[in-house]
Amino acid sequence: MPANIEHQLKSFQENNKTRGRLLICCPDQSGIVAAVSNFLFEHGANIMESNQYTTDAYEGTFFLRIEFDCPHLHEKEAEMESKFLPIAESFNMNWKLIFVYKLKRTAIFVSKELHCLRELLWEWQSGDLMTDIALVISNHDEAREFVESFGIPYYHIPANKDIRDEAEAEQLKLLKQYEIDQIVLARYMQILTPGFVAAHPFRIINIHHSFLPAFVGANPYMRAYDRGVKLIGATSHYVTNELDEGPIIEQDIMRVDHRDHANDLKKIGRKVERSVLARGVKWDLEDRILVHENKTIVFN
Repeated sequence: MPANIEHQLKSFQENNKTRGRLLICCPDQSGIVAAVSNFLFEHGANIMESNQYTTDAYEGTFFLRIEFDCPHLHEKEAEMESKFLPIAESFNMNWKLIFVYKLKRTAIFVSKELHCLRELLWEWQSGDLMTDIALVISNHDEAREFVESFGIPYYHIPANKDIRDEAEAEQLKLLKQYEIDQIVLARYMQILTPGFVAAHPFRIINIHHSFLPAFVGANPYMRAYDRGVKLIGATSHYVTNELDEGPIIEQDIMRVDHRDHANDLKKIGRKVERSVLARGVKWDLEDRILVHENKTIVFN
């Protein structure tokens, strides 16, 4: 890892050693915010950011993201997790207490097209993606020189439908070895098996070169050109077993017209893909996304 990136990550950890995040999803009822706020107050924490959303005014689902600062947080981690359990049980909460200084570890999967990979590594280099990019896995060797210039381990694992099980077994072994928290498919042009997806629920982020749900599957730009679209878009989403049907994180568009051919649409689309994927990855790293059924609540 280059010295400047290592310095950025260490500085981030040092500057956030007292910072925590609390994510909550539960049936909506009175008293939730008061109970959580009082819990944080009792542990000497100061709320820095708070976002909440309820799906319905009556008998809906309540979502809450709180970011807080707490002196000596490292010493209080186990105590806070233990003492929050009764509160969580009383409100039937799904919850997660996150300690920000514990950097997430990211794996990037890529095939031949490198524009999304380049964007992620440039964002990482500039300090806009605070994660430890632990490795890059590819079914081709085109990206090796670029990736290794960042000091990131690069693994070439050939993959196709005939050897998918063997390839995924090797990939899963690496993900476990590197203790990966987040997987990013930066134009990785292989379909993942249900077993692979099940091993990492809502931890795999994909970029689809279309404004979903339009033009799912392969060759969306050609089909968009044949349809005569006036807008080109891209979608970042979590991967599920249904192809391109996972919860949507972020989308964006650019305008096109009749003078743009399929290759023009592809070039324009790449610009959108890069930014949409980077935003989705960043929000996931910052714990700003809560999944509800097949939708997301994004506190960006």
